[in-house]
Amino acid sequence: MLTRKNKLLIKKGLSLFSIVRGYNILVIVVAQYLTSIYILAPDKLLKDVLFDLNLLMLVMASSAAIASGYIINNFYDSEKDLINRPRKSLLDRLVSQRIKLTAYFVLNFASVLFASYVSFRAVLFFAIYIFGIWFYSHKLKRYPFIGNFTAAILSVIPFFAVFVYYKNFETVIFVHATFLFLILSMREMVKDLENLKGDLVQNYQTIPVLYGVKTSKWLLTLLTILTLVPTYLLLVRFEIGRMNYFFFLSIAGLLMFLAFLWRSDQKLHYILLHTILKLIIVIGILSIVLINPDLLIRQFT
Repeated sequence: MLTRKNKLLIKKGLSLFSIVRGYNILVIVVAQYLTSIYILAPDKLLKDVLFDLNLLMLVMASSAAIASGYIINNFYDSEKDLINRPRKSLLDRLVSQRIKLTAYFVLNFASVLFASYVSFRAVLFFAIYIFGIWFYSHKLKRYPFIGNFTAAILSVIPFFAVFVYYKNFETVIFVHATFLFLILSMREMVKDLENLKGDLVQNYQTIPVLYGVKTSKWLLTLLTILTLVPTYLLLVRFEIGRMNYFFFLSIAGLLMFLAFLWRSDQKLHYILLHTILKLIIVIGILSIVLINPDLLIRQFT
């Protein structure tokens, strides 16, 4: 039977997992490995990728840096989150600000330590990345446009660590990255609509706060249209195997997103729009295996 102290420790563990968004980090780890296997190094044996210690260290460095980023973001947004996410904030507050900061520095140190196994350039890469996340959380996220696009860029950067490692800079990779960047930019703008109340109270200069909800919706419409450009290129100009099914599905999802966007006027509506974009990202990651579904079969024959 669990004692009161053990129950509190479990709750604090769940709180820390919530703060570092453990589920998001797991998705990123899966995405990095699937990208390595199917896009960046398709000619390598599966075991050579899975048991590549340098790749593992890069993935671990990315995970630690991202986790620390979520912590520092939570640290600066604690007051705003009390308004926007009161239930989650109650769970997050089981972990003190002192423990959050301690975990932040430990994770940053771990990220640099993992990167040092690969090379000094990897250390420099992640040191700059960690600083970028801190600067975004401390300053940039309070400003329109630059805050949204910086957040999207920071979300894509961990994949470039893997791109550089494999020295694979084919055009198709940048087209995939552009698609992901645009979807992430849309997600950041939807989050601003979702968090409008807290942003107003805390004086965050976001797009809906400064220019209004309607302007945000027009910008989201523009980004949706722009997203169709890399989608078209991937379907027509590049060989992506059966992953083309995902991009046809994503077009349908984006059209549904657009239709619902202009009917949205409540926080619950914006949460649904956010969920649509998250589903596109997660399904897109899992769909990477469709680029060459016979690859795994060949590995074991």
